[in-house]
Amino acid sequence: MMPMITIEAAQNKIDNKTKPVGSLGLLEETAIQLALVQNTLQPCVAKKRMLVYAASHGIAEEGVSAFPAAVTGQMVENFLHGGAAINILCRHGGIEVHVIDVGVDADFGSTVKFNPVFFDRRVRRGTRNFAKEAAMTEDECQQAMDAGREQVRLARENGVQMLGIGEMGIANTTSAAAIYAALLGIPPEKVAGRGTGVSDEGLQKKQQVIKNALISHHPTHTEPLALYWLSAVGGFEIAAMAGTILEAAHMRVPVVVDGFIATAAAAVAMALDEKVKPVCFFAHCSNEQAHAEALECLQARPLLNLEMRLGEGTGAALAMHLIDSAAKIMCDMATFESAGVSNQNQS
Repeated sequence: MMPMITIEAAQNKIDNKTKPVGSLGLLEETAIQLALVQNTLQPCVAKKRMLVYAASHGIAEEGVSAFPAAVTGQMVENFLHGGAAINILCRHGGIEVHVIDVGVDADFGSTVKFNPVFFDRRVRRGTRNFAKEAAMTEDECQQAMDAGREQVRLARENGVQMLGIGEMGIANTTSAAAIYAALLGIPPEKVAGRGTGVSDEGLQKKQQVIKNALISHHPTHTEPLALYWLSAVGGFEIAAMAGTILEAAHMRVPVVVDGFIATAAAAVAMALDEKVKPVCFFAHCSNEQAHAEALECLQARPLLNLEMRLGEGTGAALAMHLIDSAAKIMCDMATFESAGVSNQNQS
């Protein structure tokens, strides 16, 4: 077994590059984090893959989204035709894309089903309406999480060095907000944002739905609270992303966490296993209400703040460029000694 790289060794390597100590800021911290995850002072993330998990939500019946539920399935087809924002950003960055159906309420034709980057892991045709009953059973939740774990194992087999997680699911900001409210204690009035652009009336309805869910689904037994709330108010795609993070931590694969919904999956994974945080690179602070507070609760520092709130993994795709840059700084930048440059207090 290889000896573990120490944070001191990684810090020493970055400090000896031809620059003032700490002058590359968060890029240096990112390089060190990556070196520790990959257990090497020569970190590399040349082969990258984005995992876009898609699922429909029963809570959409409550009118909490500005878009109809059918858009989830339509966007899956758009992903596979290469026309979505995530496709553009991934093509630009040389990032592979996998689209995983873990619960879309749609009938896909052969052009979808036989697409080599499409994975049919549908648990059922969308979650149940958590305003009326639990979104999923424990078994369904585990099945979705297993679909996320599978993608990490496949990535390892394919030599992928870094994963990104994104999602598609109309009404999933309501599920994510409910998870934050339950696990992080953020009040419904603060945690519920406009998502796809709901009206004032829709926003009030969304807040009320979350308030009611916290009461109606209040746990009565002592299973892991994160799993309980994930099953009660979550989505299949959120469960799958949580499974990805948990398996990535086990296999020491760096994961770039996208925005508001992906961070909710990270909150679940971190509550289930405190060892997962080091493998998580938080891509950006979403413009969605309460994402900044959720990141603060998780003590997570995002790499970017571009006022984005699209999802799909778009923020993660952009952040992958920075993480790759951080790796190259660690590996390729000259040291004072190799470049013949005087260090501080040297003449």
